[in-house]
Amino acid sequence: MNDEFARTFRDEAREQLAELEDALLAMEEDPDDLGLVGRVFRTMHTIKGSGAMFGYDDVAAFTHEVETVYDLVRNGELPVSKELVNLSLAARDRILEMLDASEQGRAVEPGLNERVLAGFRDMLPESRRQDAAPPLAAGAGQEAGVPATYRIRFRPDAAVFCRGINPLGLLNELQELGPCTVVAQTSAVADLETLDPEACQLFWDVILTTDRGGDAIRDVFIFVEDDCELTVTLIDDGLDDARGDYKRLGEILVERGDLTEEQIVELLDKRKRLGELAVEAGVLHPDRVSSALLEQQHVRQQREERQPKADAASSIRVAADKLDQLVNLVGELVTVQARLSLVAQGLKTHAELASVAEEVERLTGELRDNALEIRMLPIGATFSKFKRLVRDLSSELGKEIELATHGAETELDKTVIEKLNDPLVHIIRNSIDHGVEAPQVRLAAGKPKNGTITLGAVHSGDSVLITIRDDGAGLNREAIRAKAIERKLIPHGAELSDKEIWNLIFAPGFSTAAKVSSVSGRGVGMDVVKQALDALRGTIDVQSTTGQGTCITLKIPLTLAIIESLLVKIGDDRFVLPLSLVEECILLSKEETAASHGRDLLQVRDRLVPYLPLRSIFGTPGEPPAIQQVVICRFQERSIGFLVDRVIGEHQTVIKSLGPMYQQAEGVSGATILGDGCVALILDVDALVRAAERETAR
Repeated sequence: MNDEFARTFRDEAREQLAELEDALLAMEEDPDDLGLVGRVFRTMHTIKGSGAMFGYDDVAAFTHEVETVYDLVRNGELPVSKELVNLSLAARDRILEMLDASEQGRAVEPGLNERVLAGFRDMLPESRRQDAAPPLAAGAGQEAGVPATYRIRFRPDAAVFCRGINPLGLLNELQELGPCTVVAQTSAVADLETLDPEACQLFWDVILTTDRGGDAIRDVFIFVEDDCELTVTLIDDGLDDARGDYKRLGEILVERGDLTEEQIVELLDKRKRLGELAVEAGVLHPDRVSSALLEQQHVRQQREERQPKADAASSIRVAADKLDQLVNLVGELVTVQARLSLVAQGLKTHAELASVAEEVERLTGELRDNALEIRMLPIGATFSKFKRLVRDLSSELGKEIELATHGAETELDKTVIEKLNDPLVHIIRNSIDHGVEAPQVRLAAGKPKNGTITLGAVHSGDSVLITIRDDGAGLNREAIRAKAIERKLIPHGAELSDKEIWNLIFAPGFSTAAKVSSVSGRGVGMDVVKQALDALRGTIDVQSTTGQGTCITLKIPLTLAIIESLLVKIGDDRFVLPLSLVEECILLSKEETAASHGRDLLQVRDRLVPYLPLRSIFGTPGEPPAIQQVVICRFQERSIGFLVDRVIGEHQTVIKSLGPMYQQAEGVSGATILGDGCVALILDVDALVRAAERETAR
């Protein structure tokens, strides 16, 4: 089997499994919605059909048995129950495991598959358990159990082979539905000299008698129906016992569309047209006939124009590593463009070069924005994954919790979304375990027994704010304080604000759980969240009200590849600050520094702003200039200044990760290459502030 086709199938199957999980969870909430049942069935059928076509026979066979149960659910013979949803979710997990095992070249444990299938078989009526029924379920339309005959014309798109689809597999599947006659039509096949071996030039006429119904026939073609011409016509309902001729040959040809009635008439006896006969008979004036023909032509033309035109493919599937390579190349181009602009500025006499540099700068900016936009994905796909987590974990803990989401259309860089998964898992698990109370506790407190966790996302400038809110008991201020004193994180008499208390939960190993469980108690959850947010150059804010719940807000940059920044200079070195954090820049003279008497404080209008002298922190040699500049940044709802020698200006920063030798360098989060080829370090505002706080505490 072609590796590319197999990889495409696995990717599409994983998308189908994500769709299946969403449909199952929605079906559990609304078991009477037959549309959701049909959605589950169609997804299962697509996975089964594609699996069989691409050689994943284990996936096809497994899914077929699950599909048999949903056949009964669709027909109203089995109800939607919690047991059915649980089994279906387990089946979804087993299919995903089979795909992963195939990709990694390992075997799956057959006993696990068999246990899930045994659960589905137990749900079948006794009469159906030994039924060796064909893979497809009976559909609506023709009365079930009554053999009916259908005429099918299947004309696949010429490029069907290029998509890895073998039409013979679909025809073989049709034959499993009942007695079947297949005729291949070769009228469109080209001569040998002009034959395209990669194009499908055949189409097929099929006569099929089955008791499974018309929907079962269409289900065979469910994953190619948009790429083929398909007609399914009921020609004998099986209820008429009359004997005699079926239809005349001419009638069949007309019904099939192979000949028109006019052609039949002309071939039979060369009769004249109806209009001509009416004029000759004197019952119609020629103008009346012309008017009727014009009306016919006009209406046909209007109807043709109203028909939607077949559009070209609106999207294509691109491997993620190719997108990453594109963004990396765009990043290199941005660096080269900066160098070109620098050279053009140095050669001021060359006006033509300056003009070209400006044009390159404009095009590079547009290319950068488009390349980054390609990697943007809606965060809703990530949100939907947590519905299963909330459902399973709340059930395990004996709680009744619902997940609500908003802002699912908010877009983020795919790399950021991938790195957000683990932090969100830890936060949601904590909300379920520590936040939302048990049903009886909630009822005693006057709350509804069902708790709610709300996931939301919204754009905020060049960042995205993600909120995780629960309506539980809120954080226990005294328990957190006592644990912090016990672990010597704070002294006994320390007076801390609520915000400072809440931030203690991010300390490594911090946990207020009375005992270690499978969900919490080891003190690694929120520590992992903080580390992940630091790696994303994001921030985290906690707000909690006793008895009402907790809201955790994550502020995440839209992308990790290219950012707008502020370039500054300290001595001979240059550094970069994320522009999204910068509020303003203030001049600071030596006289003002001396007047502060060694305190690193700056009077900015009606407030005092502390600042960090970066020259001193980094040990930069030499004397500072007479007038320095303070870059004031907004960080965790407070203003912090950074004292630098000079602010150079705004800069498009292509982020480069530091090598292994510099991973532990405190105060820097990466580097970038400037237009002149020099390296500038990207300052880590969070790390610099935390280091300064530790130094002050000592």
